[in-house]
Amino acid sequence: MKRQSNISHLQCVTCHREYEPDELEYTCPECGPLKGTLDVHYNYKKVKKVFSKEQIRDSHIYNHWRYLPLLPVENPSYIQPLQVGWTPLINHPRLNQALDLPGLYLKDDGGNVSASYKDRASSVAIVKALEKGYKAISAASSGNAAASISAFAASAGMPCHIFVPDTIPSAKLAQLRAYNADIILVKGTYDQAFEECMKESEKHGWYNRNTAINPYLCEGKKTGVLEICEQLNWQAPDVIIIPVGDGCILSGIWKGLIDLYKLEMIDRYPYLIGVQAAGSAPLVRAFNDNSEVISMENASTIADSICVGYPRDQVKALRAVHQSGGLFISVTDEQIAEARQMLAGKAGLFVEPAAAASLAGVMKLHDENKITSDQTVVVLLTGHGLKDIRAYV
Repeated sequence: MKRQSNISHLQCVTCHREYEPDELEYTCPECGPLKGTLDVHYNYKKVKKVFSKEQIRDSHIYNHWRYLPLLPVENPSYIQPLQVGWTPLINHPRLNQALDLPGLYLKDDGGNVSASYKDRASSVAIVKALEKGYKAISAASSGNAAASISAFAASAGMPCHIFVPDTIPSAKLAQLRAYNADIILVKGTYDQAFEECMKESEKHGWYNRNTAINPYLCEGKKTGVLEICEQLNWQAPDVIIIPVGDGCILSGIWKGLIDLYKLEMIDRYPYLIGVQAAGSAPLVRAFNDNSEVISMENASTIADSICVGYPRDQVKALRAVHQSGGLFISVTDEQIAEARQMLAGKAGLFVEPAAAASLAGVMKLHDENKITSDQTVVVLLTGHGLKDIRAYV
């Protein structure tokens, strides 16, 4: 059953030119794939008529589709029957006491269908691919996005072509094989896999799921913060801390906050803190140098999901941190490992290294008195620990 979309237009983040939703597929042709990423804008007056705190509460939909009027879906019949979203927001007394942070909350997305935050974006990607009449879908990934879109493609019966580094953790590779994805192992980095995916997707006419160039996937990623604010009784937290590779989750969180503010559902913005691994921290350096564009860097970290030398969503990610008054920080692999063990040993939460990076960021910021015990701090835990068990076997 088709419905009228609430999207008003797409807008380039750099030149600010506006486009009709069916005018462009991915990025602004004037500014290119890096600087020409697009924001999705909605008719907020129209959204307000069908989207209120009371209507959401009474929807009895316990996944991220409870926010459907604020998502870019035209044909809900293409939504796959897989569990995504409405994940727990945990205030854990034992962990919080150990860290002296009573207002710390953990947003645990390990329970999504493929066990990562990436399911929020993939659930939207498969709908858009079907709406647009594509016959196949593709993605470049270090592992989580690949497993995620492969699950949704399998559910929809759509061929899926996945480009991943040949160093992909075995558990993530096992997911791809289980979902019958066409796996292209790239001898090199995630950044090289991304370039190969871009080339082959254009050549073969596959729908490109890569969040950094596909404007609609950011809309799926924003749903995490819609849930956070609702779970906090529509009070925005003081700080949200996010692990960062390409920067797509960070930009999605900021987009969700902007939408909620425009709809008058929150009355202030939190600070956004982007956390990168020290061996893969180009956005940290760009932020500290006040740079606009990042050059390619070699990246190395135990946190494979955020091991990115050339962030593809860098413009939106830097904008989000600057506009929120936040910052980027880096943490070492040793700090990530310590935080991962802290989550498991103190809170019973088993997460992959990239997810633990966000708690490592909390611990570092608290030590430096940059966050305080009277603040409400939300940490995104973006992937389950069974995604990467190399440290434990």
